[in-house]
Formats: sequence, C-alpha cells, structure tokens
Amino acid sequence: MLTNKYSQAGEAATALILEVFRLNGRLLAAGDRLVAPLGLTSARWQVLGAIALSPTPEPVARLARVMGLNRQGVQRIVNELAQEGIVSFRDNPHHRRAKLVVLTARGSRAYAAASRLQAPWVEALSAGLDVDAIAAAIRLVEMLRQRLDNAANAGNDQGRDDSFA
Repeated sequence: MLTNKYSQAGEAATALILEVFRLNGRLLAAGDRLVAPLGLTSARWQVLGAIALSPTPEPVARLARVMGLNRQGVQRIVNELAQEGIVSFRDNPHHRRAKLVVLTARGSRAYAAASRLQAPWVEALSAGLDVDAIAAAIRLVEMLRQRLDNAANAGNDQGRDDSFA
C-alpha cells in the first residue's frame, strides 16, 4: 500500500478530488439515461451546451478549452453532430481553417428538449439542499480549477510525475 504524508488540507483536497471523480461518473451515467430518448449522450449534450451557451460562435479548439477537454475529442463529437445535421460550420473571419461551430435548427431543438428533461431532474436532485452550501462548493471547485489552469499555463502541473512515462 502506498502511504503519503499529507497536510490536513492535502488530505481533505484528496478526498474531495476522489469524490468529484465518483460524482463525475454518476453524472455522466445519469446524463446518458436522461438524454438517451433524444439520441444524445452526456458527451454530445455537453458539447451542445457549450455551443448553445457561448455568446458567439466559436471554433472547436475554443469550445474544448472552455469545457476543459482535449480538442481531438470535441472535434470527433462535433464532426458526428455535423453529419447528423445538429451543428454546422461557418467561416471564421479570424482564421481560414478553424471554422466556427453553430447549432442548426435541429440542434437548437435537441438542446431545448434536453434542457426540458434536465429541469425536473435537477429540481429533484437539489431538493432540500442549502443554496449557500451549493454556492460555497462552486467557489471551492472553481478555485481548484483555476489553480490547475494556472499551473498548466505555467508549464508545471503540480504533482505531475513523468517517471511513469
């Protein structure tokens, strides 16, 4: 068994990270079940949401950055959605090759339908939870994400061990 010496904050952060991993798995499974009748998966729904919620059309690379995912994975999903007529591409005035991704009418309907399914689901899930506790959890998760972003941008992912490569 691997034993590490953690500070109290390090131990608590490790427990939080593990719980977030478990939560992510459960959210993906629940999302898959929720939007399956629409012919969507959680991954497709997430990409649709990034496109729908963006104030302006964006290229795949920007969508992937906003979502915290790799560009190749998002590109694969966008290409599938384009083949099904859910998204389309527009010329990008700032870049010849990086097309902008936009929802088609069919994509807007799919996203709206997913949102209609999500509303009662999240209301049931959040029933009885303290709004201030939710807000505190959001602030904590945002802070951790920002620290990870800052470390990645500085080129020194904290705790990265390349000895396994």
